[in-house]
Amino acid sequence: MTLLRRLPNLLFDFGGVIININYQLTLEAMRQFSAAGSTIEFNQQHQSDLFDRMETGRLSPAEFRDGLRQGYELTGTDEELDAAWNAMLLDVPADRLALISELRAQGHQTALLSNTNHIHIEEINRRLATTYGFEHGIADALDRVFYSQEVGLRKPGDDIFHHALREMNWKPEETLFIEDSFQHIETARRLGLQTLHLAPPLTLTEALPAAIRAFTPATA
Repeated sequence: MTLLRRLPNLLFDFGGVIININYQLTLEAMRQFSAAGSTIEFNQQHQSDLFDRMETGRLSPAEFRDGLRQGYELTGTDEELDAAWNAMLLDVPADRLALISELRAQGHQTALLSNTNHIHIEEINRRLATTYGFEHGIADALDRVFYSQEVGLRKPGDDIFHHALREMNWKPEETLFIEDSFQHIETARRLGLQTLHLAPPLTLTEALPAAIRAFTPATA
């Protein structure tokens, strides 16, 4: 019996993995619209219910802005608040997109699993169209995308992982999850996925090829 090495399915997080982000830039930008110097409750480890509801599609962008104004006494216009909210979004390096393209050409199936929201995705897609000519945003670079605000679920909950695996017809043990937030890595590991914790200063192009080589499942 010959054992054949199976190419792992690749499940990517977005922020901090494919796109560079800096949460502090949004905290600082939002504080400029607070007379009391309030800090919004949003970072990589924790966020308030306002952001949870935005990321699961239970708030419209207009309701989210009103929530910022009421909850944190912010005074910015819609455009100013959107700009402050988007301040955390940095660049999508070309070498990361090239790596994903190469891996797809090798036969890897790919998908995105992202906690995100309509304001961020609209801005990211605009930048990807301008920089790379993508017509459908990051979806042009992958086989499938799963956005929390469209699915109505978010990481680190089990259900959004189950949803993505079911939709892709993937087995957990045949899937490598690439993520920068450890609480999401913990859920993936518990559900049987192999993981790559992309903690700074690691980058996708530096760490992913080695993680794929170390991926062990085999089939007869």
